[in-house]
Amino acid sequence: MPASRRSVLASAAGLAFAGCGRLAHGQAAGQLTPYKSEVHGYGPLRRDPAGLFDLPEGFSYRIVSRFGEPMSDGFITPGKMDGMYAFPDGPDRVRLVRNHELNPADMAISAFGADGALASKLGADRAFDRLVGGAPAPGGTTTLVWDMRAQRLVSSHLSLVGTSTNCAGGHTPWGSWLTCEETVELGGKRTQKSHGWVFEVPAALDTLADPTPITGMGRFRHEAVAIDPRTGIAYLTEDEGDGRGLFYRFLPNDRRKPQAGGRLQALAFAEGADADPRNWTGRYMDPGQTRAVRWIDVDGVDNPNNDLRDRGHAAGAAWFARGEGIFWGKDELFFTCTHGGPEKYGQIFRYRPSAQEGQPGEKDAPGQLQLFVEPRDADLMRMCDNIAVAPWGHLIVCEDKDQGGINFLKAVTPDGKVYTLGRNAHMGDGDAGENSELAGCCFSPDGTTLFVNVYRPGLTLAIQGPWSRFRA
Repeated sequence: MPASRRSVLASAAGLAFAGCGRLAHGQAAGQLTPYKSEVHGYGPLRRDPAGLFDLPEGFSYRIVSRFGEPMSDGFITPGKMDGMYAFPDGPDRVRLVRNHELNPADMAISAFGADGALASKLGADRAFDRLVGGAPAPGGTTTLVWDMRAQRLVSSHLSLVGTSTNCAGGHTPWGSWLTCEETVELGGKRTQKSHGWVFEVPAALDTLADPTPITGMGRFRHEAVAIDPRTGIAYLTEDEGDGRGLFYRFLPNDRRKPQAGGRLQALAFAEGADADPRNWTGRYMDPGQTRAVRWIDVDGVDNPNNDLRDRGHAAGAAWFARGEGIFWGKDELFFTCTHGGPEKYGQIFRYRPSAQEGQPGEKDAPGQLQLFVEPRDADLMRMCDNIAVAPWGHLIVCEDKDQGGINFLKAVTPDGKVYTLGRNAHMGDGDAGENSELAGCCFSPDGTTLFVNVYRPGLTLAIQGPWSRFRA
């Protein structure tokens, strides 16, 4: 399929970038929105003449995939592009497995076309669920094969269907994508089955994946999952809009087969049930501060009454303010909370597991949770969502300002300093000037390309540039 390329501007084009102590501030003339960085990073953003995505000098992007384009399997590229991961596919290719956060009201932007006619191409047993009218539920994943050398899309196909509100997820050490449903919709009103599960999509599949939910990981408003490759333990975030979600871990019976079941637990603090890391009222944790944790078993994980989080909290588990993206780094993981902090600008936490994680010995040497970043300035970072760990250890952070505002691609150094990497310059077509969230950030296995999704109207971008040029 044809690919578009962003031209890199050679001049500042009216963009100012002035130091203010250690806080750098950037603003261009016209419609560009101000932003701040605590370190130089890759320098000021340059205006994209195509009006799509602004990047620092020397960086460029190609459009990998667009909503509405025909796919190789005869379906249509769906909209609402969200979580994603890049898997190796030989020396010159990657496979991108990508979520589509479609709910039953989104049939018009599904893989089946605006009129739904392409649903007839789908086998009767290939969808996890169908709407009460008989059409397949529109949520799921697509898989894209991208040629890194030729910078072109080789193929794309539907790889999971019949799910709902597939928001984020996470990759497994054995080469699959875990896609998470961010809903607890019960069957009978719009859908035939209840939703709120995690599903596995093998990256190497050229057909639709088996739509069997991993029920042991619980039924709740799943956001994302990360797996410790050393133990197989999965860590899961919960995105509840009221800021009363839990942070979970899943201890699998078989570390390579989560479908074989296991124990679901929720994080609590050693200090007791009054510990509140959201920092909404009072301050439980300061940035850089670390607390010992404990884990509480939760039962009834099929959660038919949508009270799993309340039962977990009543047993001592801590509240987190809209758990979002999560990503495994070097012997540790990072996760975001969109509404954490006194101003509700967001938080990033770092969890370092116990050397005896999931074993009886962890009581004597518990895991440690650190408040890694908590911005107090909206221009520095607000509403952090999907994240990834770059090959050189920096965090890549997607903003999701669902209350309005320009969404930036931010980054964080290993010592917690925030800088600006990109900006969504697209103001939307049919969305009353909406500036869409960014999502699905992930690096190619060779570290040369950063992929990111523009959720609406639905674009996947491949970003390249002088990554070694970073300046503190």
